[in-house]
Amino acid sequence: MPPSVPSLPRRVARTLRTSLFAQVLCALVLGIVVGKLWPDTATAFQPLGDGFTRLIKTVISPLVFCVVVVGIAKAGDLKAFGRIGVKALIWFEVASTAALVIGLVAANVVGPGKGMNVDPSSLDAAAVNQTTGGGQLPSTTEFVLNALPESFVGAFAENELLQVLILACLVGAALLHLGHTKVPKILPAIDQAQEVIFTVVGFIMRLAPLAVFGAMAHLVGNYGLGVMKTYAKLIVLCYVAAALFIALLAVALRMVTGLSLWKFLRYIREEMLLALGTASTESVMPRVMQKLRRAGARDDAVGLVLPTGYSFNLDGASLYLSIGTLFIAQAVGVDLSLSQQITVVLVLMLTSKGMAGIPGSAFLALAATASSLGAIPAGAVALLLGVDRIMDSMRVVTNLLGNCVAVFAVSRWEGALDIERAKKTLDGEEAAPPDDERDGGGGSGEAEAPAAADPAPGIPTQKPKEPAPEVG
Repeated sequence: MPPSVPSLPRRVARTLRTSLFAQVLCALVLGIVVGKLWPDTATAFQPLGDGFTRLIKTVISPLVFCVVVVGIAKAGDLKAFGRIGVKALIWFEVASTAALVIGLVAANVVGPGKGMNVDPSSLDAAAVNQTTGGGQLPSTTEFVLNALPESFVGAFAENELLQVLILACLVGAALLHLGHTKVPKILPAIDQAQEVIFTVVGFIMRLAPLAVFGAMAHLVGNYGLGVMKTYAKLIVLCYVAAALFIALLAVALRMVTGLSLWKFLRYIREEMLLALGTASTESVMPRVMQKLRRAGARDDAVGLVLPTGYSFNLDGASLYLSIGTLFIAQAVGVDLSLSQQITVVLVLMLTSKGMAGIPGSAFLALAATASSLGAIPAGAVALLLGVDRIMDSMRVVTNLLGNCVAVFAVSRWEGALDIERAKKTLDGEEAAPPDDERDGGGGSGEAEAPAAADPAPGIPTQKPKEPAPEVG
């Protein structure tokens, strides 16, 4: 007898039970429906998204620390790690500058704010202060000083990724200097801690559908869908400009590595959908790090480039800031000259580097840019209050893809990318490790077993190789 084919309801139920992508997609649609039909009630679901983000943030700093320390120790070459950092910064600057220029050109061609004839005095500048909490973007000196840790524990407690990176580099360098014979148990312990953290991430990811539902219900319930009609021209322009930039990323990735950005996007579709739903790239950072490692990027490259990109490579934010600045100028009737627009690029190149982790950072950067020009009233930034949240999806997708492409490109540049493994993984030919399925959703919350078992190049191994203790 031919095998019976499961009925459609059973196939749907099985997909919902086993696929995190399907669960998150359903939660996204359900959140929009609830937010539209019951807006007053929908805003009460916001804690679901906030709580999930807080849980993920608790593991980001220790995860970055473990990945970087183990990456340096296994690479066995601190100079190579330094080269990766320099090459990453070069890539970040080129990519973010390209995003700024694309945004300015698009805003000049389309003119999204022309014809609005807004009176700046009629705008509520106090609303901007309320959104930003009266904060300020740090100066260049403050930004550099803030990247240096004041205490070992404080860097982790405050989730300061740049400070954690510096500490990880120092610890990794110390392990290389001392050698495995002087500190034989430290590296295996950090490696095992990394495995535990990835397992914890797998547990937390099971809550992702609830987080997406709560975040989307709050967004639609609080802002409604009508705001999209008012700012339709600006919204469409930002998303089209982002699509153009992503197309350029795809070309750059193909030229540098030979990999397909579309296949990579399919590979991280669950993480991308979760980032869209929660409007946060931090919520998927641990999973993306793990998938990049599985796709052939070396540990030290992933551990350094991706977290650093969260502060230095905000491509989506750069696009939005350049378009937003010209939109405001056009709306209030200010015609910016070419020299002033060049000033916009230069100012945004600096202000966008200090945006990560600061509430209302986009408004602070726009206000700083307006003040530096002297031609645009800083209070005119209030024009974007109603539409800013709608832009989160564009910023999240562009920022995340920009940082992932940076990892692949810098890894290839440094010779730290296994191209054959990357192609097989993106083609779906390489099976995931058995432990990879613990989170029940097409992707792993755990690290690869082979990576943990490899001896660390550059560090002498012990004579008797004892088995690693089991982690429960």
